[in-house]
Amino acid sequence: MDTTQLLKGVLDVAVLAVVREEDGYGYDIVRRLRAAGLAEIGDASVYGTLRRLYAAGALSTYVVPSEGGPNRKYYAIKAEGIAMLDEQRETWNEFAALFSALINQQPPSAVAASRNGSN
Repeated sequence: MDTTQLLKGVLDVAVLAVVREEDGYGYDIVRRLRAAGLAEIGDASVYGTLRRLYAAGALSTYVVPSEGGPNRKYYAIKAEGIAMLDEQRETWNEFAALFSALINQQPPSAVAASRNGSN
């Protein structure tokens, strides 16, 4: 299954969850998302999400000097971001439970067959 479209709908909450765990710079956040199992996540998608969440007031930034290159912009979650994450987590959990129930239902013919002892 191509998860690209699914990721677009949940990338904000995934980024907020990773940054809530620990502040990070762009590529660090990409790496942590991939390590969590989102291997197909694109760098540009994450960077765009970081910019959007920053503009929405969910994240703040600060700069840390880097020994081996340019300074790194770190992202930290703000109170607004924590509220967004909590709300989106609740919405996701409700949606996931409903969707799982829907797709895991047995068709009526299978239910009837199992009641009659045949498959």
